[in-house]
Order: sequence, then structure tokens, then C-alpha cells
Amino acid sequence: MSLVRSAATVGGMTMISRVLGFVRDILIAGFLGTGPIADAFFAAFKFPNLFRRLFAEGAFNSAFVPLFAKRLEGEGREAARRFAEEALSVLLVTLLLLTIAAQLAMPWLMYVIAPGFAEDPAKFDMAVLFTRIAFPYLLFMSLVALLSGVLNSLNRFLAAAAAPILLNVVLVAAILAGAQAAANPGYVLSWGVALAGIAQFIMLLWAAKRAGMALRLRAPKLTPGVRRLIKLGIPGVVSGGITQFNLLVGTIIASLQAGAISWLYYADRIYQLPLGVVGIAIGIVLLPDLSRRLRAEDEAGAMTMQNRAFEFAMLLTLPAAVALAVIAEPIIKVLFERGAFDAADTQATALALGAYAFGLPAFVLAKVFSPGFFAREDTVTPMRFAAISIAVNVVASLALFYLIGFVGIAIATTLSAWVNAGLLGFRLRQLGHFKADTRLKNRLPLLLLASALMGAALYGGNLLAAPYLTGLLPVKAAALAALVAGGGLVFAGVCQLTGAMTWGEFRRGLTRKSPQPLAISPEKGR
Repeated sequence: MSLVRSAATVGGMTMISRVLGFVRDILIAGFLGTGPIADAFFAAFKFPNLFRRLFAEGAFNSAFVPLFAKRLEGEGREAARRFAEEALSVLLVTLLLLTIAAQLAMPWLMYVIAPGFAEDPAKFDMAVLFTRIAFPYLLFMSLVALLSGVLNSLNRFLAAAAAPILLNVVLVAAILAGAQAAANPGYVLSWGVALAGIAQFIMLLWAAKRAGMALRLRAPKLTPGVRRLIKLGIPGVVSGGITQFNLLVGTIIASLQAGAISWLYYADRIYQLPLGVVGIAIGIVLLPDLSRRLRAEDEAGAMTMQNRAFEFAMLLTLPAAVALAVIAEPIIKVLFERGAFDAADTQATALALGAYAFGLPAFVLAKVFSPGFFAREDTVTPMRFAAISIAVNVVASLALFYLIGFVGIAIATTLSAWVNAGLLGFRLRQLGHFKADTRLKNRLPLLLLASALMGAALYGGNLLAAPYLTGLLPVKAAALAALVAGGGLVFAGVCQLTGAMTWGEFRRGLTRKSPQPLAISPEKGR
């Protein structure tokens, strides 16, 4: 299966989900504003999301997918199904116990996640109620993570990638159908969160059945396979905890400057889009493929796949990073500058976005390199490197903040991303698990050249478009669209002329029956 086509499937669904999420945020802002109901709902939504990030996504996938994919490759579908059912049973019991404990302890937990609410008893009680309603979302989303791992290992990426869309669809429907008529819209939205988790679980359960991998519940037992899963998953949980701690520290430092948290938040929302569409998509597709190849002792195929993943990632990420850096201000102006968000906010947010943009390739490369460890059942090394990068981030944030203000936090984030990606890549090369092939060495400079020329074209285009980037929103949006389209044409043209990537290669990569020059052909990688 083509790396390009699979990544395009995941990335396309991620793009739809992010756009719908943007619509969701606009509607929630319209109905809830920033008052006590909004505060209570966002606290309720954030709490299960935190546990989902810690347990379900990174930790579980990095440990479960390699083990499942290797059983699938080496022992067949029934052995893989049995392992998945064992993991499902233990996971379900653990989550049920966690959910019951959280429901009973919710008033005390609220003092931890939102201690400031204690000053307003009505808001506090509302947050407790909303969180109790929404918390089962964690249970179902953790089961969704398991089913996603099963489907991804079977090269069926569509359903798992589309599942997050359901959350936004359900919440948008809840707002439009029920929230505006309810006395308390937050109550309706909290039920929407819980129902969205159930909907995603049912969707993936049906998809797994269609794929011939229907899972049955077994009596929970700590089998050797489950013990191995837990051992590999614990470093992922620790790593996730380190990341959340890093975000908390960044927020605390930013709170020392008025408006800084908001400027960094809006900039983060923009650069997370290409990161999610490209980086996360490639990581999802790459991990099961590497696991199967390594189980089959196809080291050469695994090496070639990582080279093509690197190449494809840079094809999409380098121009995105340059564009975000060069035309950061027009992007922020068109998307956010209205109402209380004024021109000064645009300039500040654009500075943060420009700083984040230089770290985008590093964030994506980390998604390319990490599966090289996870597929070999090594979750400890990425955890150690994550801890080092977090330490760099915290120290640099503190130092730069007092020198240049909030932009220093964004620069520190970029610096730590390059440290993490550099350590991952260096260690893989040191172990002999990654070496740039001739094709990557030849094409990477050409991609850099194409991105630089595109950046120069965008800079000139931005000067010409400046008069049109003020005034009415349709005019500003059209000017920004013209800038983006023009930059894309310049990049594609230079790639075509230099051979960095031809349209024919890209098109063949998107088709099912193709020579797959971007995917897995060892000859093409040499």
C-alpha cells in the first residue's frame, strides 16, 4: 500500500476534523461566550481529554501497534485477534474502575483541575456535573484507540482517521439542535461529548467487523502479551505526562505577560494544522508498516520506507513552514482580526507563529523517527529524549522570556523540537536503523531550494497584496487565497523543473495500483 495514498487518507480526514473543530469552536464561543458556563464546560471537556492523551493515544498506540502487527505478520490473524481481545478485556476493566473512581471523587478532583472554581460555588458544582457527564468519553475513546491500532495494522486507515470527525459533528449538532433552546447549553454539550465517544466506538467496532477482525470479550488475564504491553506502555504514559507538564509550565510563564497566553494559543492553532495533517498522518501509517517489515526481517524494506517517509514529510512540511513564517501576519489577519482581536494582537500572534514555523519540520521529523523505535518495541529511548527536550524547553523559555517576552516561549518550543528530532535521528543512525539513501540526499536540497524560492515569491506577493489585505473580509480572504495558491504553484513548478518531485510521481503514489516510487520499492531508494 502506498505511503502517499495512506498518509493522504489520514491527513485528509484530519483536515476535515480540524476544519469542523474550528466551526465547533466558533459556535461554542457564540453560545457560551467566556462566562461561567463556558469555563465549566471547557474544564469538563479538558479533564477526560488529558487522560485520553496520557493513556489512550500516544502510550497505547506506541506499545500496542508493534505487538499486534508483529503477531499479525508472524503468527497470523487468529493469534493477533487473541492478543487484541486480551488487551481489550484488561483495558476495559481498568477503564471501568477508573471511571467509577473518578465519578465518586469528582468534587475533590475539581479542586485539582480547576481550584479557582471553588470561589464560585455555582460554577464549581456545574463543572463537577459536566465532568461527570463527559468523563465516560475517556472510556470509549480508549477503546477506540485499540480498535484504531487494529485497523491501522490491517492497512485500513479510513475509519480510524474519520472517527474524530464524529466528535465535532455531534457537538455542532448539539449546539444547533439543543444548546440554543436549553436553559444551560453546557449541559447539552457535555452529553454531546459522551455521546460522541459512544458513536466513535460503534463506528470502529463496525469497521473492525467488516475487516474480519471482530473482537470478543474475554475474562481479563495478565497474559505474557498483556504484561509486555503494559511494560512498553508505561514509558509512553510518562512521556505524555512530561509533555503535559511542559505545556503547563509554558502557560504559567506566559501568564506573566498580559495577552501572551492568547497570542500563543492562536498561533499554536495554526501551526498544529499542518503538523496534524502531515506529521501525525505519516506516523500513524509508518508504525504498523515498519513493525510488519521488522517481524519479517526485512530491514532493507524498513530502511527504504523510512527514507520515503522522510522525503514525503519534507515535501509537504518545508513549504508549509516557509509559508507560515513569511506570510504569518496575513494569515492571522484574515482568520482572527475582528471584534476584540485588533491589529496589535495580529502582530503579536504573527510573531509567535513565525517562531513556531521554524520548528514545524522538526515536529514532523520526530513523527517520522519515533516509529523506528516503537516498531522495535523500544519506548524508553523516545521517552528519555522527550525528557531532555522538555528540559531544554523549560530552561530556554525562562531565559528567553525575560529577554524578549512571550516570543521567547515559542522560540524555546522550536529549539526543543529540533533537539528532540536531532537526538532521535542521531540515535537511529548510530544503531544502524536509519541512513539517508541516495535519492533522499539528492532530493532534500532540491526541496529546500524550491521552498526558498517559494518564500521569496510569497514575500514579493505579500508586498503587492498589502492594499487588499485590509478592509472587507471577502477581499482579504481572496488576497490570502491568491498568495497561498501562487506560492503553491511556484513550489510545484520548481519541484517539477528540478526533479525534486514530479506530478507524475505524486499522482502514482495516490493510486492503488502503482509502481509506488514513493512507498516501498528498495530499488528506487538506492
